[in-house]
Amino acid sequence: MVLSVSGVVLLGVIAFVLFRKDGLKMSHAVVCSLFGFYLSGTAIAPSIKQGSASLATMLGGIQL
Repeated sequence: MVLSVSGVVLLGVIAFVLFRKDGLKMSHAVVCSLFGFYLSGTAIAPSIKQGSASLATMLGGIQL
């Protein structure tokens, strides 16, 4: 649960920065959000969740 909430916050911050700095149009942000909602209801959603969890684990294990 913590990973998904922090992922949503991170993606929200990125979308906000793109909106403010790089000229992302609000209509583009809405389309991307709707695409995400529809994608989460498909059969590929568990694979995406597992892939993002693996990526988070890999990034969490990086020692600087």
